[in-house]
Amino acid sequence: MREFLEALKVQRWDDHRYYHHNRINQSLHFISAISFLCAYVLLFIDPAMAALIGWLVAMVSRQAGHFFFEPKGYDEVNQATHEHKEKIKVGYNLKRKVVLLTIWALSPLVLYFDPTLLGIFDLSSNPIEFVNHTALIWLVLGGAAVLFRTVHLFFLKDVQTGLVWMTKILTDPFHDVKLYCKAPLYVMRGELMDPMRSKQVI
Repeated sequence: MREFLEALKVQRWDDHRYYHHNRINQSLHFISAISFLCAYVLLFIDPAMAALIGWLVAMVSRQAGHFFFEPKGYDEVNQATHEHKEKIKVGYNLKRKVVLLTIWALSPLVLYFDPTLLGIFDLSSNPIEFVNHTALIWLVLGGAAVLFRTVHLFFLKDVQTGLVWMTKILTDPFHDVKLYCKAPLYVMRGELMDPMRSKQVI
């Protein structure tokens, strides 16, 4: 267990130091984390609404930070190129995220061609039911994406690396709230880049 927790700390630290230099990105991660926590609660009450919040608010804000605000040039702090960081990324790098987000965006088309999805759903009689069915597809897609990469890491690395990554992904919202709660204040003060003074594993 100690080895597992140490590996979790390392993955979290690498994710922070490599991919969260920009304070706007950090602020969007804070918003995303709060949204995911709301989605976690709603998962037991209204799974469709949980999926809508998880994908439309939490995921969009989270990935917008990475795609539009995070620097893509040479990383002076870590002495690494963007290409190197993308190559060693444990989870979904930007290319994999593009694939995942494309599948997510196109997934409602499945209901256009087969509104019942092979008989899983009743035929939608109004737009609200269509949105509800789409949200449930997104919920399954989210779970499948986590499981796919976890198993993929079993073969690329080892079982522990995959399980550690899955644990990291599922607990990131709790961790990010604590880590990035002050980021909006830094943005308002005009500090757009984290100086990354700390070298310790978080």
